[in-house]
Amino acid sequence: MKKAFYFILVFAFLLSSAFPSTSLAHPSDKGKKVALSKQLEAISKKTYTYFEDFTDQDTGLTYDAVRTDDGEIDPQKHTSPTNIGMYFMSTIAAEESGTLSEDEAISKIQTTLDTLEDMEKWNGLYYNWYYTDDGSLMTDWGQFISTVDNGWLSAGLIVAGQAYPQLNEQTSELVDAMDYSTLYDPEVGQMYGGYDAEVESVTDHHYGALYTEPRVASYLSIGKGDVPKTHWWEMERTMPPEWDWQSQTPEGYTETYDGIDVFEGHYTYNDKKFVPSWGGSMFEALMPQLVMKEKELGQDALGLNNQRHVDIQIEYAEEQGYEAWGMSPAATPDDYKEFGVAPLGHEGYESDGTVTPHATFLALEYAPMEVFENIQTLKSYDSYGKYGFLDSVNVETGEVTEAYLALDQGMSIVAIANYLHDGVIRDYFHQDEIGESPEDLLEREEFSIK
Repeated sequence: MKKAFYFILVFAFLLSSAFPSTSLAHPSDKGKKVALSKQLEAISKKTYTYFEDFTDQDTGLTYDAVRTDDGEIDPQKHTSPTNIGMYFMSTIAAEESGTLSEDEAISKIQTTLDTLEDMEKWNGLYYNWYYTDDGSLMTDWGQFISTVDNGWLSAGLIVAGQAYPQLNEQTSELVDAMDYSTLYDPEVGQMYGGYDAEVESVTDHHYGALYTEPRVASYLSIGKGDVPKTHWWEMERTMPPEWDWQSQTPEGYTETYDGIDVFEGHYTYNDKKFVPSWGGSMFEALMPQLVMKEKELGQDALGLNNQRHVDIQIEYAEEQGYEAWGMSPAATPDDYKEFGVAPLGHEGYESDGTVTPHATFLALEYAPMEVFENIQTLKSYDSYGKYGFLDSVNVETGEVTEAYLALDQGMSIVAIANYLHDGVIRDYFHQDEIGESPEDLLEREEFSIK
């Protein structure tokens, strides 16, 4: 009887998959979710091969990018703090998915940690570029200390220290030494873009907009106690309405948090209210939620805004007649360019039909069924290679960029891990006091976008 009942259930499932218009409750969506999960597991495993093949075995530093020319591999053997942070989180994600054993993951991360200890630093913060073969400073491109890049390295260290307690002392020491107060302007209440060691000066600009990828550095700087909590409220949701250079005149109202008046402004696109990013790209909007519990804790603010950005990215692509969606900075056949949905930005980036797969994976927790369809479309352009998805496709011309970027590979893997394993990377980040202590900043705020 049990065997017969089992076959009846199997037959019913197959029938519902074949005829989605049956009265069963959305069986086609259920089938797609199962298929999506299986696809994501395969994509994650293949994508992590990039880190296995293009990470120096002696230093544990991952190559920034790899391009192929007529089948010949051209690795770019330098790396950044962001790449290192993403390598940590990607390795943890690979262990969570069963691609690596725990011992293998710990061994890989330990190698990198030992290298980090000996690398040249400024106030505990890391320069933008190092050679992967020995961890020495790469001076060809200047000697810049980037706020946003150090933020992603700190985030990766925090996650690694929580995932593997035996590494916690080492990761905590490195993070504690990273002094973000040296990149903070107390008069403005914002972080500088960074510090140029060659001219011994901070940048002229600040990271003034909240809804961009540097908000991770701001959040953990507050969590460390390097900068005051008021810094969070000193960043702009939109620029003031009188600043007429921005792409829209914002609407909204002023709220007071911790004694700071905050203009809760928003833009509108097709009746959808949202807080803009700088350029309207997916990674500005959604990269931070790889580690920050914005969806869970910021349901009336950052989480809701993330959903709006995903919805508008998809809607905009449809309106442009693009077969696929997901605009974000990416490699092109000759260079690296910033792409975005212009209406989503203070000063929006252009879109020319170039989409990048990492933008699809960043949207997983906000539009899984749309992601499922987009993956199939991207594969139809022959963009899925030995190391997962190549970095960009122009859906207008059909041209595929023969390149893989460590950053974009990492974002994809971590996003997949969070989707398949209940936000595992975010959980590790928030288990640490640095990630946990500022959580009220996410919970208390309400954007003017409901």
